[in-house]
Amino acid sequence: MPAEPARVVITGMGAVSSIGVGVPEFAAGLRAGRHGAGPATAFDPTGFPSELVCEVKDFHEQEWLSGDLGGMSRTSRFATAATAMALTGAGLGPEDLRPRRGMVVVGTTDGQSQDIDDLVATTVGAGPEHLDPVLTGRLSAQRLALDVAAHFGLSDVDAYTLGTACSAGNYAIGDAFDAVRSGAADYALAGGADVVSRRNFASFHRLGLVAPDACRPFDVGRAGILNGEGAGILLLETLDSALARGATVHAEVLGYGLNCDGGHPVAPDQDSVARCMRLALDDARVKPDEVDLISAHGTGTKLNDVTECEAIRDVYGERPPRTVSLKSMLGHTMGASAALAAIAATVALEQGFVPPTINHRETDPACGVDCVPNRAVEADLRVVQSNGLAFGGNNAVVLLGKYERTPV
Repeated sequence: MPAEPARVVITGMGAVSSIGVGVPEFAAGLRAGRHGAGPATAFDPTGFPSELVCEVKDFHEQEWLSGDLGGMSRTSRFATAATAMALTGAGLGPEDLRPRRGMVVVGTTDGQSQDIDDLVATTVGAGPEHLDPVLTGRLSAQRLALDVAAHFGLSDVDAYTLGTACSAGNYAIGDAFDAVRSGAADYALAGGADVVSRRNFASFHRLGLVAPDACRPFDVGRAGILNGEGAGILLLETLDSALARGATVHAEVLGYGLNCDGGHPVAPDQDSVARCMRLALDDARVKPDEVDLISAHGTGTKLNDVTECEAIRDVYGERPPRTVSLKSMLGHTMGASAALAAIAATVALEQGFVPPTINHRETDPACGVDCVPNRAVEADLRVVQSNGLAFGGNNAVVLLGKYERTPV
């Protein structure tokens, strides 16, 4: 008979977010129900109906990165700093990883979007001869994973960037999980990164999806997203590897599901979302009544929230688990959103609490979920589901479990 797949655990995490840089600060922000919204400073929001974004304010790259960083965009610096945090938390240095087979996979929506903004600004009215060669050279989104690998001198790795937008972080975690549990990789660094940019800000305003004051997922008065930025990176390895080196195990990756309905460029499909959740539950060998918390995609848009909640009820019945949205605090961090949600789920499992959905006033009956309004609550959690739903119908759901010596 074939051997059972290896158990895969999280032993390191790094978070760069508008509510805290570093996992301790990020966790404190989650508990406090902190919001990261403020006027945009990365670009001039003059002329837009709103100027609010969720920017990372206290990012001091020199605390985590060394050497010449001129070839790295802000997005790459976020991802690389989050990787440094994950390695430190895991008790590993680059020298420990270099002899081993590894994977670096980073998800994103817009890649080097601030560089694109800058290049457009220099060429409009000036001509291509004025293109900055440094910005041009670091423009490829593939640079996200490559910059991480290069900064830490990791050569025996599969390094690639996934562009599945708002679910890309979960896609990355799923790929990493498969590689580690199958033995194709000894470790994996997986997550996502994005930054706010005029290009992205304008796109969502043009679609009419930006809230005027605050992101209010599941609320009867919800009016859309706030753009956000950040990065989340997790270090995955087998349980046997973690125990052999005496590492702290933060959580176990139980399974995941992926699908793509491809039915509409921006509208989610209820049946497809429900199928993706069932795929994740089946892969994790978890029954619906064993899930204690759902970290929803929860954008705060009229259509997404209702569709996602209806899909959740399709799977979980009329009394689903508590269902929260971190976007109420973080804004929509695009490719980083699912990765930061996975870190939040891990923190919640370890510390025994449910992060709140803030800015909440009145739950929309059409959503009908307990979104844990405004204040975190203590809870003994064993299994958390994290949803990532992207434009184009790219759905990705990850299940994480509290670490126990016998499988959940």
